[in-house]
Order: sequence, then C-alpha cells, then structure tokens
Amino acid sequence: MSPADIHQQLVAQFGDKITGAKLDAIDPWIEVAPAAIVDVCTYLRDDPKLKFDALNDLCGADYLETDPKKAAKFPHQPHVEVVYHLYSYFLKHYIVVKVKLPRWQNDQVGELPEVPSVAGIWLIADWHEREAYDLVGIQFTGHPNMRRILCPEDWEGHALRKDYEFPLEYHGIRGK
Repeated sequence: MSPADIHQQLVAQFGDKITGAKLDAIDPWIEVAPAAIVDVCTYLRDDPKLKFDALNDLCGADYLETDPKKAAKFPHQPHVEVVYHLYSYFLKHYIVVKVKLPRWQNDQVGELPEVPSVAGIWLIADWHEREAYDLVGIQFTGHPNMRRILCPEDWEGHALRKDYEFPLEYHGIRGK
C-alpha cells in the first residue's frame, strides 16, 4: 500500500484528527493530532489492510533556532515532535507518523508537553518513550514506567533540547 493510500484510509477513518502529511518525502509522513495518537496507532496495527506490527523507532525532535540571526529565516514555529517509524512485516510497507506538540505545556516554561503513550500497542515503545522523555523532555501520559533511561534520575533538564545549558558541575565534578 502506498503512503498516499495509507493517508487516504486514515483521513476516511479519522477525519480532521489527521492534521497533515508530506507524502513525497524520502520517508513519507502523516501528522496526527496528539489526542488521537493511540486510536490511530491501534488502527494502523489492527486494520487488515495496514497491519503495522512493528514500531521500528520512536524519537523526539526539537524545532527551535536559538541564534537570533538565523531565527528569522527558520522555516518552523518552535515546537517538539514525536516521530513514529512503523513497518508491516506482513504487507512489506512502511510509514512515518508524527505528532506535533508545543515546546512547553500551556506555554509555561519548564512544564513538559504531553502526548499519550503507545507502549500498550507496541511494547518496544516503553524504552523509546523513556528516551524521548529523558533527552527531549516529552511526557508520555499512561506510560507504565515514565522515568529517565540514559541520564541519572537527579539530572536537571533534557540534553537534546536546543536551549539546554549543560551544567558546569554535577555532584562536585566539574566539566571542561
């Protein structure tokens, strides 16, 4: 099934919960409203014409330009995304699904944006969502074990955020 066919089927099933698409990209993608991600992913896994049985990757991305000179030409409004790479071993097709979130919940700096967890759909999402939480600062609601996976539990901040400031010292150890 082509990316255009997958997109068309999702729009027919979910209407305006499918918020965008770029089907001519190297990795064609479909954008989904955050509140609908669990329903859409369940459908993508269970529908016999789609059968996306594998979540190959899930990652977070921060779209922010911190250099004021470059910010004027930056083609995106500041936001974070969760990117889901799906594959069907049965039908040999793939698609990328994206969820766009504000950088901060309710525009309150420090309040992490939230999206429902898909760990109940694909178990491997447990680890991928923890990594996106730890490094990009995206909170996955309903996750069975939402805690850091790479950084220590007492680490402050999320290192892959574009505005992250690396601490000069951690537990008495100074960096370079």
